[in-house]
Amino acid sequence: MTNRTSPVTQPWVTLTRDHWARLAKQRKLNLSAETLAGLRALGDPLDVTRVQQVYLPLTELINVYIDNTSALSAQSNSYLGLSERPTPFIIGIAGSVAVGKSTVARLLRELLSVNRRVDLITTDGFLYPNAVLEARGLMERKGFPESYDVHALLDFVIAVKSGVNEVSSPVYSHVTYDIVPGETITISHPDVLIIEGLNVLQPARVGTGGIMDPAVSDFFDFSVYVDAPEAAIKQWFLNRFRELRRTAFNDPTSYFRQFAHIGDDEAIALAVEFWDRINGPNLALNIQPTRDRATVVIGKDADHEIEWIQIRKI
Repeated sequence: MTNRTSPVTQPWVTLTRDHWARLAKQRKLNLSAETLAGLRALGDPLDVTRVQQVYLPLTELINVYIDNTSALSAQSNSYLGLSERPTPFIIGIAGSVAVGKSTVARLLRELLSVNRRVDLITTDGFLYPNAVLEARGLMERKGFPESYDVHALLDFVIAVKSGVNEVSSPVYSHVTYDIVPGETITISHPDVLIIEGLNVLQPARVGTGGIMDPAVSDFFDFSVYVDAPEAAIKQWFLNRFRELRRTAFNDPTSYFRQFAHIGDDEAIALAVEFWDRINGPNLALNIQPTRDRATVVIGKDADHEIEWIQIRKI
């Protein structure tokens, strides 16, 4: 982990894994190994001990933020003489391809759902359809900020945060590698909405007429960035690609079926090329620079062990 500021002026506090483990000692985890297996992403060795020692305290910290945000909303409404309904608490989860952010998002949904109604969407649903990406010459940039319909994503988040009762999100298929025509996910005023995606912490952009557009992250109440050394993430990506060749790529409808029956060496060479040409540059140019915009950064080592957690000071 590198920081631009001196230890005296850093706006974060960094806590070790041991610190989090101590926080967890008196807390009970109601999560079975079977449930955890259903939440874990391919190649992520997350186990009950790691959840107990790291993610349970993190969930309780998020609950502190939720409770106090709700109290602030009530006090603000009372002062202003309003009777507005509390809007959903929105959590953003960011990080590289293959770093484990999907596991974190699903796990937080499970842990927060003990006493709240929690929904989860991924920003993959706001990727432009492949036909649009091909027409714009962006298929090789899929996952880069310009490959998303940012205005549609922003409209979705604003509607949720405005208290609209029902808001719909498009659906993306990792099998067909494309948006599913006509299919949507409806979000109906949950207590908490988790939004997971590569670029959810991107800063605001200059829009039409030189006017600064709002950023999606402007409407987050809490955010998590999942971090790890790039060499480790690349290896996890290659491992996942190798496993998917044996499983999902064999689906007749899979976009990647073309890679299921080629030789191992050729397949891994292609995966390395994908990383070096697309995922690696996207991480360096667009994803990792947003890390310090998160409320919390989770730092992993090459074995997916959580080494430290960085928390923005209040």
